[in-house]
Amino acid sequence: MADKLKIGIILSTTREGRLGEGIGRWALELARKRSDATFELVDLRDHPLPFFEAKMSPARSPIDTPTAKRWSETIDAFDGYVFVTAEYNHSITGVLKNALDYLYPEVRRKPATFIGYGAVGGVRAVEHLRNILAELQVATLRFAVHIGKSEILGLVREGKTLADYPDTVAALTPALDELLWWAETLKAGRERAA
Repeated sequence: MADKLKIGIILSTTREGRLGEGIGRWALELARKRSDATFELVDLRDHPLPFFEAKMSPARSPIDTPTAKRWSETIDAFDGYVFVTAEYNHSITGVLKNALDYLYPEVRRKPATFIGYGAVGGVRAVEHLRNILAELQVATLRFAVHIGKSEILGLVREGKTLADYPDTVAALTPALDELLWWAETLKAGRERAA
């Protein structure tokens, strides 16, 4: 493949003091050691979208507001995604759900993996996110990273870093390996279909 794959690491929260920013930067640092793709952090703070109120789904008609266009162009530029998702009330954040409601053709037939964090590793949020992404025709992958309560307490209270948790570090490699395999395969398929 002539051009390197481009992968977006999407931060799912916007609140002050969010843990996800450090987790996203950790993932970006490790991912950038790879030579088979380029990686970029996508912060929802940089895309302050109003509540989705369009008359039609983006699957049928693009949303033409300046903020929506900028978000669409940002997401469309990637061949695959890593969602760094917090778990709020057993699900994903409202700001992430709202941002996803603005998308369809930009993410269709592209793969995604996950870094979930929360009391039980963000598992419930990741499972909800998989269902949402299925409706957008995103190929969600089996391998994911789950950062649970003990790791979070270590980060927040004990000054540890994710490097102090070798199993967490080790989980990112197969997740990225699979993501890039699917990104290359689906990109070729999209190009053939075009």
